[in-house]
Parts: sequence; structure tokens; C-alpha cells
Amino acid sequence: MSELHAGTSGFAYASWKPGFYPPKLASNKFLEYYASRLNVVEINYTFRRLPSASTLEAWVKATPAGFVFALKANMRITHIQRLKNAAEATELFLRMIDPLRSARRLGPILFQLPPNLKCDTALLGDFLPNLPPDLRYAFEFRHASWLKEEVYDLLRARNISLCVAESEKLEVPEVTTADFVYYRLRKPEYSPEERAEIASRASELLAQGKDLYLFFKHEDTPDGALYAEGLLTVGSRAREVRELSP
Repeated sequence: MSELHAGTSGFAYASWKPGFYPPKLASNKFLEYYASRLNVVEINYTFRRLPSASTLEAWVKATPAGFVFALKANMRITHIQRLKNAAEATELFLRMIDPLRSARRLGPILFQLPPNLKCDTALLGDFLPNLPPDLRYAFEFRHASWLKEEVYDLLRARNISLCVAESEKLEVPEVTTADFVYYRLRKPEYSPEERAEIASRASELLAQGKDLYLFFKHEDTPDGALYAEGLLTVGSRAREVRELSP
């Protein structure tokens, strides 16, 4: 059965009070509360530094079974080495986040490439074998030159999702390259009509058997978290309909 995961990029925002977090909620309870309403969070922290085992254990302890963490790959892999000769850095990163995998709380790992890194299919083809096939990965390309069939075919061969990153600068086409789809919905606001379109497309993909991971931009307001919560409600209804269908 396909699953819908919806959340935001990060959770530690006092500015979400009182629209999402209760006014008197302590900051060290944010994740626990967030996980009571949403079922996934995208973590940017791992982009800048490698997490300690104690940090990961605390995350697991604060969240219920079924909640997952989508981690942004460390910057040494994507921005310093720019995928070149990055096997050692990738192995270290995967080893450091293994506590989440062992606890069955690891969602997709997002490789967000620099905007000035132009398409190099040989580079990508050399890097992808560094990724163990038992995990899920998504690639966010931020230079338009990557958006072509040759790249999509490399991703499809390893069941890696093309990250559909919708922003005001570059909109990645919705090309399905894996058994799941990873969305980064980065616009500051989404109208009710736009949210209805997102929900409709999500229902279509779920019906096709695709798992979905959708992350709204957090900004300084709780709107993204509320959008995600609304989407989960729609997803639950769609699932009930599918289960009742003959």
C-alpha cells in the first residue's frame, strides 16, 4: 500500500506559535508535538554537520513509530567535493546516520546539488554506485542543464527520485524516476486552488502505487505545516476510498 508523507523543511521555529505550536510549548518539545500532527520532517542540519548518535537517538525517542526523517546529504559530498571522488565522504555520512536506519526512521536522503554545478552525466554515473541500494535517495538539481532524459535514465536505473523542486527560480518537471516521488514545494504561499491541485496529484500518484514525500517551505509562519496537515487529511480520505473500492 502506497504511503503519503507530508511535512516541512525543519521544525524548530518559535514563530509557529500560536498558529501551529501551543503558545507555552517549550522548544525542546517542538519535535514531539510536530510528530503528533505530521509524519515526516526534512532535516537541513545534516547538510552542515554530521549528527551524533545521541542526537539521532533523541529524535527517535521524541517521535512515534511510522514517523521518518528525510536527511539532506552533507555539504562535503555535494558542495565541497561536488560528487567527485566522494566515496569516502558518502560512506562516512551513511555510517553516521545509521541509527535512524536501524530504528526504521530513515526516509529518503536528499542530495541537493549547487546551483552552479552544470550537468555532467559521467560525474553522476560515477557517483551513484556509492549509494547502497537498500536506502531511498532523491536528487535536487538546481541547474536547468540536468533536466534531460539521459539524467532521468541514470536515476531510474537505481530507483532514485528526481526531486520535484517547485520554486520561484526553477520548476523541475514532474518526471517519475523511482517508486516514490520527492517534492519540495518552495513557494512562500499556496492558494486553496493550488493546494487542491497538489492534493489531486498526490491522490493520483498514490493510486498508482507511488509513495510520496512532500515538504512545504517553512518561512516565518506556520502556513507550511498547516498545508502539510491538510494534505495528510485529504490523503487519509483518499486511502479510505481506495480500500473500500471493489
